[in-house]
Amino acid sequence: MPVMTKYEPGVPSWVDLSARDLDGSVRFYHDLFGWETQDQGEESGHYTIARRQGRQVAGLSTLPDGSVPPHWTTYVDVDDVDETTSRVEAAGGRVLFGPADVMEAGRMAVYSDPTGAVIAAWQPGRHLGAELVNEPGAVIWNELITSDLDRARSFYAQVFGWTWSGSDEYAEIQVAGHSVGGVMPRPAEVPEDAPDYWLVYFDSDNLESDVERATSLGATTLFGPAEVPGTGRFAVLADPEGAVFALFAG
Repeated sequence: MPVMTKYEPGVPSWVDLSARDLDGSVRFYHDLFGWETQDQGEESGHYTIARRQGRQVAGLSTLPDGSVPPHWTTYVDVDDVDETTSRVEAAGGRVLFGPADVMEAGRMAVYSDPTGAVIAAWQPGRHLGAELVNEPGAVIWNELITSDLDRARSFYAQVFGWTWSGSDEYAEIQVAGHSVGGVMPRPAEVPEDAPDYWLVYFDSDNLESDVERATSLGATTLFGPAEVPGTGRFAVLADPEGAVFALFAG
């Protein structure tokens, strides 16, 4: 079982959902993944922690601004959020929020990269990030869908120190010699008015069954199920509020 006790700086370490209907989203993902959830209370804005097998896998919260559509956010582990924020601005990104302390859990900031994709940085305090990964119902991969692959690689190398493997069709993010995520050019089927974005993949032990369950709960299948030769099968969905996520079965 892939239990995490530490993340290297530069590795995606957490994901959370911003939703309009927090209670409805909690029900949807509970019914889809079997998540156990715990409301962190009024002081946290009712931020809700989801667990699998007793270990933290994701967070859910209420959208602070109704003008922004529901979405999943990927957080990257960093040693110093303030220093990371300085690099974001120098590299051509924008600071959307923070840096700010999250009580005793840690310190965070949210950015948009030069083409508008949103990414967050997490400096852990008491909250490590995901304690369980690469298991059904937990995160298995994070992927940037970008309109400018070269610009994205340059930006993220400056901000997080990422190096790269792969190709212009699919670049893999490298941290300490390990692949920790991917970057790909926007597929033609992505609507032109949709911004570039980070896509969160959750592990599935039965892709077709999970897609069927998700759609029966009100999700929409946007792509797939389809095969990645030699790797596995995946599908991209939108939850009942429109937040996009993916399922992957190896």
